[in-house]
Amino acid sequence: MKEPGLDNRHRNQDGRIDQKRSDAVNKNLPIPIPNFSPQATVGTMRKATGETSIRGIREVAKKR
Repeated sequence: MKEPGLDNRHRNQDGRIDQKRSDAVNKNLPIPIPNFSPQATVGTMRKATGETSIRGIREVAKKR
């Protein structure tokens, strides 16, 4: 594993920042995403919005 960068986020072997697990529940995120149920998982939010990152899901949810 590579050393953490300045932002101290975990990176995979390619050096890219790891994605949030798809079984994480919306209510347990640091800032829950509006327009989704508190019980919605990141995986279902990814499917509903077509985005892979939490930031992308949050942007699409704002536009809804």
